[in-house]
Amino acid sequence: MLRAVLGAIAGIITAVVTVMLMNWLSHSIYPPPAGIEIMDTDAMNAYLATAPIGALAIVLAGYLLATFDGVFVACLIGRIQPFFYALIIGVLMLAATASNLIMLQHPTWFSVSAIVGIIVSAWLAWQLATKKLSIRSNAT
Repeated sequence: MLRAVLGAIAGIITAVVTVMLMNWLSHSIYPPPAGIEIMDTDAMNAYLATAPIGALAIVLAGYLLATFDGVFVACLIGRIQPFFYALIIGVLMLAATASNLIMLQHPTWFSVSAIVGIIVSAWLAWQLATKKLSIRSNAT
């Protein structure tokens, strides 16, 4: 039971850290306008309307990578019932992303790619982790 809880927590932490690092990378390469307040939705919507595609692509990649590595880490640590971890991390990433998409006006391509990509990323990580776990258990 402890392993299951630690797996879920480690997966969530991994996903959150990945999103933060990718957002930092995006802002480092494509700095937002000086003085923009992140909590000011009108200012953020105005920025998103003119944001470089590269900046949005890095953020999108962050969501997908965060989902993938969060699920993968959770599955490898938790080991038992990896689908459970894919479901937990996938749903949390979907909820966080949907919340962001509702609060801020992203381009349609970004919104669709984020939702579909998160589902695919969770599924791929679950499949890969399941194979890795079965190889590991067959080797012992």
